[in-house]
Amino acid sequence: MSLARNFATVASSTMSSRLLGFVRDMFMAAALGTGPVADAFLVAFRLPNLFRRLFAEGAFSAAFIPLFARRLEESGDEAAHRFAGEVLSAFALLLVIVTIVGEIFMSPIIGVLAPGFAADPEKFALAILLTRIALPYLALISLLALYSGVLNAHGRFLAAAMAPALLNVVLVGALAYVIVTGRQDTEQAGILLAVATLVGGLAQLLMVVVATRRAGIDLPLLRPRLTAGVRRLTALAVPGLIGGGVTQINIVIGTMIASFAPGAIAVLGYADRLYQLPLGIVGATIAVVVLPDLSRQLRAGRADLAAALQNRSVEFSMALTLPAAAGLFALAEPIVRIIYERGAFDAADTLVTARTLMGFALGLPAFVLIKALSPAYFAREDTKTPMWFAAIAVAINVAGSLALFPVLSEVGIALATSLSAWVNAGLLGGLLLVRGHWQPDARLRRSALLLIVATAAMTLVARSAAALAEPLLRTHGGLIAALTLAAICLGAAVLYAMLCQFARIVDFSELIRVLRARQG
Repeated sequence: MSLARNFATVASSTMSSRLLGFVRDMFMAAALGTGPVADAFLVAFRLPNLFRRLFAEGAFSAAFIPLFARRLEESGDEAAHRFAGEVLSAFALLLVIVTIVGEIFMSPIIGVLAPGFAADPEKFALAILLTRIALPYLALISLLALYSGVLNAHGRFLAAAMAPALLNVVLVGALAYVIVTGRQDTEQAGILLAVATLVGGLAQLLMVVVATRRAGIDLPLLRPRLTAGVRRLTALAVPGLIGGGVTQINIVIGTMIASFAPGAIAVLGYADRLYQLPLGIVGATIAVVVLPDLSRQLRAGRADLAAALQNRSVEFSMALTLPAAAGLFALAEPIVRIIYERGAFDAADTLVTARTLMGFALGLPAFVLIKALSPAYFAREDTKTPMWFAAIAVAINVAGSLALFPVLSEVGIALATSLSAWVNAGLLGGLLLVRGHWQPDARLRRSALLLIVATAAMTLVARSAAALAEPLLRTHGGLIAALTLAAICLGAAVLYAMLCQFARIVDFSELIRVLRARQG
């Protein structure tokens, strides 16, 4: 399968999940707003969600897939599946231990994740309760990552990409029940959402386990042992989790700092969801699709094909990310108002969330570049270098957040996170150039310049259209406002695609043909 076809398979499934995530957050904003229950639940959800993004969206796969792919290439299916079984048994035991320890020591864990909650005993106690309920999701989603890695290495992407949608379906149902029964912004609402998180995690895991069995992939159940393969995976995974998950580590740091301001965690969470749509669809998808192919090309000694794959992945990801970042920045306020402003989420919440979203949007291209460049290290089984670069980025994020939060509050945290992402992306790309592992070809250099011009033209048109349609966009999140914003975004996207097609930057018609072929 081509890069475009694999990308379409994962991206279309991921988009379905992310759109459901938007529906979920619209319900959550209406049910919880930015109050104490929202803060407590988002902290409770942060720990298992961190593991979801670290494991299910690339970091675990970055260590596991190259090792699994090597065994497929060199020793065949049986040896590869035995290795996966060894990892599964050891991994499951570790996750049980981590979950038990987490349940016992939940109070100090919340003290670290949200130190500002100590000033509000009721919020602190609620956060402990909700996190204890949701914590087993951590084990479920981590096992999901392993099964997804096995499926992806076999070229089967659909089930793993569709699984996250199940969590959003369950949470939307729970939130609808909260609103219908009048339990908005109550402790009962938080408990129900925590239980729904656990149910959704179980549904996700069952989906990929069934898909694995239907694909004829049998992972043996073995006694947990620290085999040579498990030790090698551990040596790669620990630095890989740090290096590949720097964005999520930065978000956790932002949550810790934001806990000192009431409502700040909720604001960061709502803004995070909006910029995570393009990041999840483009960044995580590129990482999932490119890593198996890049590992196979390097294993077979085809350095020229590996270099071409790297260039096309950067080109393709930037072609989709630059307009997304520009659109989120230019249209932040109407986007937030139309999606969130209803129920417990008021106009003041819209303003601060929009400004925070603009801060995150500035770093969106860098977040995606990290996803596109990291596989070049992981495919060579080098997970330590990205780890050290991640450590530098985290240090910059901490220093920037502490410096800017007293002045700019949530916006300062977003700006510091974006700055650290650009530093990380620059270090990753720079060292690949120095090592000779990546050389931007003439096509990529030409495309980069033209993409910037096309994005600037698109942004100018979108901003001008939004200014002319301002009265329609301020109808308090009604249908007219939503249709107006959708028309502006669609018009800007069509203009951008036409400019790219005319300049022969990226062949979007190829992607459309692939999507139609999949639907057929």
